[in-house]
This record gives sequence, structure tokens and C-alpha cells, in this order.
Amino acid sequence: MNQDLSIFALVAQASLVVQLVMAALLLVSVASWSVIFSKLFGLAKVKRANEAFEQDFWSGRNLNDLYTAVHNKPQGAPLERIFASGMREFLKLRERRMTDPGAMLDAARRAMRASYQREMDALESHLSFLASVGSVSPYVGLFGTVWGIMHAFVGLSNLQQVTLATVAPGIAEALVATAIGLFSAIPAVIAYNRFARQIDRSAITLETFIEEFSNILQRNVSAPAPQQG
Repeated sequence: MNQDLSIFALVAQASLVVQLVMAALLLVSVASWSVIFSKLFGLAKVKRANEAFEQDFWSGRNLNDLYTAVHNKPQGAPLERIFASGMREFLKLRERRMTDPGAMLDAARRAMRASYQREMDALESHLSFLASVGSVSPYVGLFGTVWGIMHAFVGLSNLQQVTLATVAPGIAEALVATAIGLFSAIPAVIAYNRFARQIDRSAITLETFIEEFSNILQRNVSAPAPQQG
């Protein structure tokens, strides 16, 4: 009699431990895909918002007007928040009549670096989860496979005659766990590598802006109101 060796039949016939391993891997895979789509759209949105702000910033607009517009926005691009933190610290010290230009610039730079770190933490959120899924899932699947093979051989020990037909279903059931582990791991690894590159490019953009904006503040530190360029 032909045995049903479809995926669903193999999963249904697997031992409880192997089924639990498969269920855990499937749940992790669903969570991984949720993170992947979230980061995919989130990083694309951040890139568009940063590009829009850079275009506005380099258009020659008055920095005080730009700061007012950015400060009143409930949400904005990472570049906007970095700009706002540096500008806010700079104006605060100017209002206090601080006479040391170097101290004013250092304070503004420190404020921007602190904001930069917060932005990077937000961009890198859940990235470690994808790394964990990519590195651990194959081993979890392998554990399910080893357990399934052990269970299959224990069952075969009670048979008088062992043939390929009796061995194949048990081995196939166990190998499904490895397949599901790879199914969970491969997309997570690919997504992690792609997102890591995108975040590195975003980090370069943010750091470059901090340096450029610091130079602008330095050129205008003696002026009554900072003007771009």
C-alpha cells in the first residue's frame, strides 16, 4: 500500500517533540517576515524623509525658520531631529550670552551626537532578532531532525524485517524539521544583510550632516542669528 508522503502527512505523523519544533520554527518565521516587511517599508520611508529634508536644508532657507518648522512637526526624519537638537542647544547657549564660540559648537555637536545615537538605535531595532533567527533556526531544525531520526530507529527496532519502505517515512518526517529551519533562516539572513547595508548608508548620511551643519554653525557663530552658508 502506498504511503502518503506529502508534507502535511509527514508533519501529522511526526512525533510530538518534532511537531513542537516545527510549530516553534513556523511561529518564528511568521515573526521574522513581520519584522522584514516592517523594516523594509520603515527604512524606505526614512530614506525619503531624509532626502526631502536635505533638499529643504540646502535650498538656502533661513535656519531659524527651518528650526521653527521642524520643531512644530510631531514626527519627522532622523535628519530633522538631529538638526533640531543641535540648533536648540546652539540657540539656548546664545540666549544665555555665552561668549565662548568653541563651547557653543561643542555643546551643539554633543546634542547632535546624542540624537544621532537615538536615531541609530531606532533604525537598528529588531535587527538582532533577524540575526538570531538566521543563526539559530537551522540548529533548532537540526535538533528536530536528530530527535525524529532517533524516534524512527527506536520504532524500527521492534520490526522483524526492515525495508526502505519502513525506513523512509520516519526519516522524511525528521528531515521536514530541517527544511522548516532553513525556510525560517534563509530569508532572515538575506534581510539582515540588506538592512545592515541600508542602515550603514543612513549612518553615513547622518554623520556627514552633523559635520556639515557644525561647519555652518561655526561660520555663523558670531552673527546675531545663524544663517545657512
